[in-house]
Amino acid sequence: MEEDVQVKQEKIGSVTLDYTYYSGQDLYSDGDIEDKMLDIAMYNPPEDFPKIIEREKSWPIFYHFSPLRTNIIDWIPFKKTDKVLEIGSGCGAITGLLAKRAGSVTCVDLSKKRSMVNAYRNRNADNITIVVGNFKDIEPHLDKDYDYVLLIGVFEYGQAYIGGAAPYEDFLQICNCHRKLDGRLVIAIENKFGLKYWAGCREDHLGTYFSGLEGYREGGSARTFTRHGLEKLLDKAGIHEYAFYYPYPDYKFVTTIYSDRYLPQKGELSNNLRNFDRERVLLFDEKQVFDEIIDENEFPLFSNSYLLVVGGAPNVIYTKFSNDRAAKWAVRTSIVREAPGQMHVEKLPDTEAAHRHLLNTRQAYEQLSARYEGTKIDINKCTVIGDDVKNGLSFEFCRGKTLETLLDECLMQADVAGFKALIQEYMHWLHYNEDTYAVSNFDFIFPNILVEGKQWHVIDYEWTFDKHIEAKDIAFRAFYNYTLSGEMRKVCEDLLMKDILGFTDEEIAAATEEEKEFQLRITGSRASAGRMRELIGNRAYALEGMLKYCNHADIKYITQIFVDYGEGFSEENSIKLLGCFAIGRYLKLEYDIPGNAVKIRIDPCTYPCVVDIREIKVGDRIYMADEVEVNGSRQECGLIVFDNEDPNCTIDVEGGKRLTVDMDVLELPQALASQLVQHAVKENFVTKTKGFFKTKLRG
Repeated sequence: MEEDVQVKQEKIGSVTLDYTYYSGQDLYSDGDIEDKMLDIAMYNPPEDFPKIIEREKSWPIFYHFSPLRTNIIDWIPFKKTDKVLEIGSGCGAITGLLAKRAGSVTCVDLSKKRSMVNAYRNRNADNITIVVGNFKDIEPHLDKDYDYVLLIGVFEYGQAYIGGAAPYEDFLQICNCHRKLDGRLVIAIENKFGLKYWAGCREDHLGTYFSGLEGYREGGSARTFTRHGLEKLLDKAGIHEYAFYYPYPDYKFVTTIYSDRYLPQKGELSNNLRNFDRERVLLFDEKQVFDEIIDENEFPLFSNSYLLVVGGAPNVIYTKFSNDRAAKWAVRTSIVREAPGQMHVEKLPDTEAAHRHLLNTRQAYEQLSARYEGTKIDINKCTVIGDDVKNGLSFEFCRGKTLETLLDECLMQADVAGFKALIQEYMHWLHYNEDTYAVSNFDFIFPNILVEGKQWHVIDYEWTFDKHIEAKDIAFRAFYNYTLSGEMRKVCEDLLMKDILGFTDEEIAAATEEEKEFQLRITGSRASAGRMRELIGNRAYALEGMLKYCNHADIKYITQIFVDYGEGFSEENSIKLLGCFAIGRYLKLEYDIPGNAVKIRIDPCTYPCVVDIREIKVGDRIYMADEVEVNGSRQECGLIVFDNEDPNCTIDVEGGKRLTVDMDVLELPQALASQLVQHAVKENFVTKTKGFFKTKLRG
């Protein structure tokens, strides 16, 4: 940074905080939760964060402290000589990884408190400087020779950062000018046309349904873009060298990163319940729709998020993260493009503890190759990178369709014979040489088998054990994981579990528990992302269930108005009103009374209840309690208890005026309603009896 102003600095550990441009007030805050986050960072080492996340069950704490947040950039080929600028570093979700991988990291953030969280969690890093203040004030003093400029979840706020008539175009140009000629600008942002928003997820920034799809007509400070929208901004900014990557399920907690050079295949996108922050609805099966989108070559349009790399594209064209598990099994799998048409696969350790797991994978290759030698089963060739397993493993890149995809195609075409033939062949190879070789590939599941012509490539075999595991137990795992993803696959559940394996319902339940226990052993002491969604507790409401509830509510929460024209009340002279209740108990309605009406009867609901009449009004006349005739029991407190399924309130009226009703209607169990009525009758009887005798005695 340039030194043309007086610098005010603070040290937290080895991290430097620069307050030169700080106004003295945090203009952006999530409230009291930030105090708790600061305490967590101050008094706990990062290795304890996963336990704290699981204990707190809080979306902000999970979001800011989860180690999974670094997945979005962990695959990028940073070097220890790189100079990195992180704009909008917040609480430091990715800053620590940048400090480990790069030479120096300059962070810019508006919030002092969040910057302190960042500093405390990374206090041992001596290559981090955090500049606190408004980006517009800081930017003119930033260097222009960064190897990487990062905006992770920041570009959407360009309107607030920059302002002006073209804030996003200007923001893009400004940020881009701070990278060196052969450097990279990296932007992670939601796609406003992401499939999850069509399917019923709320917009991330406003928390409302369909806001981005409707063009943010309700306002708000953030804006997201489609791929085409981003490309228009790039063109206006004069940027022509860039590459799009597609983080899945989204950039916040990414498990897989695709690219234009390696797009997803049908059947792969089944991890779609990621509503950690808010409840959502489920309007359709996102996996099935993604399959159709992939079939139509439209995935870039509907990807939930984008990772835009301005500058030369890295040679990694695909990455899958398997680090949502215990450290000793945490790995990353990437497809690397060496030249057009030349690719290989790398499996890299995410931790030092995972080195042993990769060594076991290498040994599994040799054992499985021996078991299937001379057959159509090809165990994907595995070699050690640089003769040291710490560098990772390299595999040949195989082509073909996954067995999972082939089975799905049979289901789509109602090809029962073809489906059974594939399963029978699968079972044959599961049993092949099982008595001769004491090695079992527990990972022999459908996505790990690529079929190319007559050849079956086994592309992943990391869960291979030096012992005999029953073929039916391995098959159950494959069948269970297959039927778990997508309603279409449920139709073959009995065929697979009962007809093929011969399992009873009890055996299926027991095997299911064993698979869940296996998954828990893999995740170790850390709650997986899927588990965290359950712990945080934001529900996903299926459309079918919502419709059933709406139908139920239309029957239950219905108010009926009867009109008496001098001949009594009748169904013929009544109207049913829907949508009068809020939150299932607050009743408000308006009704224009016919001109010749003499009485009105209000039936608030069709169940035993207690009612608080806040106001009944006709024209300017407000009815007192004794002017309302009810078929319920008035309590001493003024509430009315109805112990029947036809509660009603009747008033005399003048026709031609507007009726307004405001009531609080609380449903009661029948037994409780009856007890309250009986108690009120008894109390009323005692009171009247005492009054009678007092009168007699005086006489």
